[in-house]
Amino acid sequence: MTAGTSRCTTPRSRLAAVAALAVAGALVLAGCGDQTKKDSGSDNGTTPSSSTSQAPLFAKLPKKYQDSGVINVGTDASYAPMEQTQGGTIVGIDPDLGNALAQQLGVKFKFTNGTFDGLITSLYTGREDIVMSAMSDTKARQQGLDDKGKKTGKGVDFVDYYMSGSSLLVKKGNPEHITSLADVCGKTVAVQRGTIYQDAFNKQKKACGAKGLTIQPFDTDAEAQTRVKAGGAVADLNDTPVAAYIAQKSNGAFEVAGSPADAGPFGIALDKSNTQLRDALKEALDAIIADGTYAKVLAKWNATSGAIKTVTLNGGS
Repeated sequence: MTAGTSRCTTPRSRLAAVAALAVAGALVLAGCGDQTKKDSGSDNGTTPSSSTSQAPLFAKLPKKYQDSGVINVGTDASYAPMEQTQGGTIVGIDPDLGNALAQQLGVKFKFTNGTFDGLITSLYTGREDIVMSAMSDTKARQQGLDDKGKKTGKGVDFVDYYMSGSSLLVKKGNPEHITSLADVCGKTVAVQRGTIYQDAFNKQKKACGAKGLTIQPFDTDAEAQTRVKAGGAVADLNDTPVAAYIAQKSNGAFEVAGSPADAGPFGIALDKSNTQLRDALKEALDAIIADGTYAKVLAKWNATSGAIKTVTLNGGS
């Protein structure tokens, strides 16, 4: 299996292994055609309503953002606990981290919901300034390559902020006895379109040889889950904490099969030309790690196992 990606021409991933996700309060959660926006976005609570020049890192921002007071953030708010829409507001780990970064930078992070496989394209077109959507940092995404190595765009830069693993989600009781990717050969699986997990299933299909593997891709992971729940597919592949969260909140419909695999970084994605903003985001992440805010956000969502100590740029493989 390849390490986490997210979407757009190569697949996606999300968090690192966590035993279980018990989330209190509001729960949350790249690519080809242009992004289709699903809502008008969210202010996500505590972000500043206008630029604040007194913020610690305001001077590090490009003048464009100092003047506008806003950084537009693309996300696919269907991936609890990373991001999810609740009552018209996008909530979760990424929005909470966005709020913390906004305090350091003195601008508002405006999250807008869209389809995952259009998020990278939204950076190319300038519709969004950054993407925060549990997107795995991979060399393919950095280089703008699809899962066949074909050039589909100029690529993006990543500011890495979390380590994620992958897990199989199956029906409760695991009737097909799935414990690894090798066990899905000759069967049907469901997966979110444009993610690294679709890529992982594609690679497994080749490894299955004559047994074959039927892959059913869907626009959202929720649709893939529904397919597994209905018995039309034996497994969905997901980020480990997300899979654990789904199983815990499913009223006994799902369980996580086997052991987590393929740890890799999630990154904030942005256009390669936007280097000043990239470097400002890195400094802001360094700051919230140093002052403890980062750890508090992850603890709130029971996701501390994927915490990092040092922020890197383009650290994916």
